[in-house]
Amino acid sequence: MKSALFVDFDNVYSGLRKLDPASADHFARKPGEWMTWLIESLGLPEHSPADAKRRVLVRRCYLNPQAYQRFRPSFNLAGFEIVDCPALTSEGKTSTDIHMVLDIVDLLQHEARYDEFIVFSADADFTPVLRKLRRWDRRTTVLAIGFPSAAYRASADLLIDQDDFVRNALGFNDEAEIQPPPPIAANPSTEVSATAFKLIRQAVAESPGPVPLAKLASLVLSKIKGMDASSWAGFGSFRALVESKGLSPLVVSWDGGGTVHDPKRHALPASLPPATGAQGKTENVVTKVAELVKAEVAKSKHAVPCGRLATMIVEQHGSLATDWNGKGTFRKFVESLDVKPVAFGWNDGGGSAYDPGRHSEPPETKSAPLLEDWGDARDLLALARQIHEVTDIPLLSPAKYKNLFAAIEFDVAAQPFHLMETGKRVRDLCRNAGMPVSRADVNHVLRGLLVRGHAFDEGGNDAATLGKKLADNVRSLCLREQMVIDTATNAAIDAWITCGS
Repeated sequence: MKSALFVDFDNVYSGLRKLDPASADHFARKPGEWMTWLIESLGLPEHSPADAKRRVLVRRCYLNPQAYQRFRPSFNLAGFEIVDCPALTSEGKTSTDIHMVLDIVDLLQHEARYDEFIVFSADADFTPVLRKLRRWDRRTTVLAIGFPSAAYRASADLLIDQDDFVRNALGFNDEAEIQPPPPIAANPSTEVSATAFKLIRQAVAESPGPVPLAKLASLVLSKIKGMDASSWAGFGSFRALVESKGLSPLVVSWDGGGTVHDPKRHALPASLPPATGAQGKTENVVTKVAELVKAEVAKSKHAVPCGRLATMIVEQHGSLATDWNGKGTFRKFVESLDVKPVAFGWNDGGGSAYDPGRHSEPPETKSAPLLEDWGDARDLLALARQIHEVTDIPLLSPAKYKNLFAAIEFDVAAQPFHLMETGKRVRDLCRNAGMPVSRADVNHVLRGLLVRGHAFDEGGNDAATLGKKLADNVRSLCLREQMVIDTATNAAIDAWITCGS
């Protein structure tokens, strides 16, 4: 498929800088890397020819040389034709948009007949040209950093997810690199982990001998609501959970499957018992787990939640609960298994396993507006849904927004802010607090705050302030989409986003 790429450098770079300066710098200095992702990994727009492969025959970057001359060599090396668009007004306005439109229209009638036009810009001024391309039966792919208008989104055949672009095209794969944060007293998951330690100590106190760690892991999973084997209250593994606080004066041994014993009451056996469910060598256990995963996915009509798989694995092969066979986390463990044709999707909160030949790929979770979630705020749901459909603001209940802001406040007080890393940790905190919010929705909220001008490293990160700023961003998006914000609507937005605070 013959494609032409048009990059509004100033628009994309400035948009990325608001979210994360490191991502913006990577975009500007290493265009060759994200071009490789664009050509080899990005899916094609709908209705593209079967078995088509993208060939980017035209690469044009529209750049203000007065401000961004230092990035010119990087795009030259990546094979881009650079079109200089200097500022023409005292406010810094350039002619980038008109240059891009004229070039797009020119190539639309080119004898090469380009099949796909790729536009990197969030400027809604390109909406008419996208519609013109559609009328001429051409495919359009758009990368828009920030909050593109509803009309602009609807006019594109393929809208590149900006989180996916940062994570995969720019190489900020936080899921693989970022470790769970250390527990802190105010952590929303503290209650769950504290209950786990209490249950473990009680089980050891009631036992006449050392207690296998696998048995304790299964006990914790079965008795504690909100605990699942894929996340372990945000610690990733049962071992990490135990080691986060320790069990002193109880003694933990991780050899031979592991045990916990009270040195005042129990004599540690010379040969530790194997963990419950572990049969034979480790390789045999891993093989059985792989077969279990394949069998569970094969008999299911839908994608299987990874939390359910993790619990089943621990129940049958408890020795794996301690440290997921040395991999540290459930995700790394299952991704090391040979379970073809099963694949894993990690964008729906806790992850899912599915068969691409039978199941549709799990989509990014969009929080379902269940009436019970809204409680006494059900009268706000109709307006909230309307605003969500127009602006794409997450359709979370007021209670979930309140909990989300509290989680953000907690996390940025304990860790330096970074869009992707903070988003992952906040998602886990919300899930562990019993109010799950998808990663996409968390990032949407964080982006809204950043675009509104909030600087997390300058303070003012209390939940009330964050709520008011997001509510102001929602109003701006509504006005952009020509929604009328009357007194009643204004009050409803406050009640929805800030819980009336």
